Amino acid sequence: MPHNQYDNDKIGRILITSKNVAVVGISDKHDRESYRVARYLRENGFNIIPVNPNFTSWEGIVAYPTLIDIPPEIKVDIVDVFRKPETVIPVVNEAVKIGARTIWFQEGVINETAANNAKKAGLTVVIDRCMMKEHYNSKYRN
Repeated sequence: MPHNQYDNDKIGRILITSKNVAVVGISDKHDRESYRVARYLRENGFNIIPVNPNFTSWEGIVAYPTLIDIPPEIKVDIVDVFRKPETVIPVVNEAVKIGARTIWFQEGVINETAANNAKKAGLTVVIDRCMMKEHYNSKYRN
């Protein structure tokens, strides 16, 4: 099955068993998709861990330059990736190092090598899907 085909129950299980979401490439600009998705997720019960080397906080939450910089006591369930496809292999490597369970490549973020590396390392992989849309359309939504 291609990486971007999932049954609704699998997506639902990811959404209901995950609480802490590291958003790589999050923006502090309100008109950016990464900002809107992160804000929606936070408003719907997810803990957002902003990851962007260009600022130190997002909406009053401490931001980290990389996944590796997130303190080890903060458990990351999902790494939600808003980056250009050609830049995501290092993000996968960092996600593996910090023990994330799922790597979620947002719409348009398609890198088969990165997805295969993540799967080989034991991560659940979601590719070319929007976490906000999946949550909003899910029967598992609160």
